[in-house]
Amino acid sequence: MAQPTRAQLFALLAEFKRPAGTVELAERLGRHPNGVRLHLERMQEAGFVTRSRAAQPMGRPRDAWAIAPDARPGGQAPSAYAELGRWLARAIPAGRGRLRQVEAVGREIGRETAPRASEASPEETMHTTLAALGLQPHRDPPQGGCVIYTLGNCPYRDAVRENQEVVCTLHRGLTRGLLDVIEPHAKLAGFVPRDPDVAGCLIKLEGVSTLALSTVGEDDA
Repeated sequence: MAQPTRAQLFALLAEFKRPAGTVELAERLGRHPNGVRLHLERMQEAGFVTRSRAAQPMGRPRDAWAIAPDARPGGQAPSAYAELGRWLARAIPAGRGRLRQVEAVGREIGRETAPRASEASPEETMHTTLAALGLQPHRDPPQGGCVIYTLGNCPYRDAVRENQEVVCTLHRGLTRGLLDVIEPHAKLAGFVPRDPDVAGCLIKLEGVSTLALSTVGEDDA
């Protein structure tokens, strides 16, 4: 990435390993938020970063920026990683025993990927993590106490076209692994794949708290 400010932003997001707001990034670089936002928007157009909306305790949601899941280290244009995903999907045959192994690997990856500490609620942490993966999660109305997300983007679409069963099984395992860390007592109650070109996959989580950790126990104080 030739533009110095954009290279710094990319490196900073890689260092954070989590979504970050415009103001936070601007403060770290000592620049005005408006200028930083323009750079981030250009990076989004080029496929280097994703933008989601993070809810705030008060006021309107704010932009949360993260490295795009198929962006290459060092800020090079996304290409080789997408191809690698397609090759792997083609190489792994489907089959009940093999799919169990694929899901187990995905679950391990999810545990490694999940953030280890957050003052936000487990639900908000899960939402932010899914957004950072480029899935564009949308919160649907709760059903029976379950948190439901509709995913607005499939960053794995090229690989899914090669082998949907394997890739979606890996994604299901990854989601379980995220949940193992973010809310260990919760469970994945539903995972419904859709056409990757249309997106709209459904994730249904049972037992995920929407209460921020900083508020837990306040009533007992």
